[in-house]
Amino acid sequence: MFYLSELLLGHMNVFKGILDLIFPVICLNCSNALVTHEAVICTFCAVKLPVTNYHTHPINSMSKALWGRVNIDFATAFLYFKKAGMTQELLHQLKYKGRKDIGINLGQRFGNQIKENYFIKTTDFLMPVPLHKTKTASRGYNQSEVICKGLSEVLDIPICNSLLRIADTQTQTKKRRFERWLNVSEKFSIDKPEYLEGKQILLVDDVFTTGATIEACCLAFDGIKDISIGVATLAIAAH
Repeated sequence: MFYLSELLLGHMNVFKGILDLIFPVICLNCSNALVTHEAVICTFCAVKLPVTNYHTHPINSMSKALWGRVNIDFATAFLYFKKAGMTQELLHQLKYKGRKDIGINLGQRFGNQIKENYFIKTTDFLMPVPLHKTKTASRGYNQSEVICKGLSEVLDIPICNSLLRIADTQTQTKKRRFERWLNVSEKFSIDKPEYLEGKQILLVDDVFTTGATIEACCLAFDGIKDISIGVATLAIAAH
């Protein structure tokens, strides 16, 4: 039986090798073929990811953008987002091309970067920013929850889906800051808020631009006793 299993595994590896030669899995940034143990992007491009290292600087562009607007205890982003840059292509593939593996992979990379942070070590729940159910149905998944799955695998922190979007919103693209706020304000609620009393949560989203969505989410936590809120996004718009 052991010999048969080894033989089947060997044949599978050969078959996979042939498929890789015919249909190579390529790096989403440079289009070179990925080798064993590489995923989504090659090692060379991974080194070039525009990381922010915000987790090592409590006072950063994201935390400053939220000062005076919401009461948070931690804010970080993994990558800088620039038009026509690597981050934009990765997020486009994640959000619109069904590439959930990108969200999981980048979430894992993000988790490995921040796992020793003081706030992360005491976080009780990861909480994805929700999509409205109609948008989730059309897309097939919520990209923020996919990112959470990658984070959770590395950080060993459970995902909590208590945050609900209670109304659909128009796309945020090309809206000004005040227009974005009007578009998302009072659109979120908390299911069973009593379960979050005294807890520390990490709110997770894909991209931070003006902070309007994060602000609206945080307002939904008003009135919950002794809750501590952190924010983590996969990317932040570079200005």
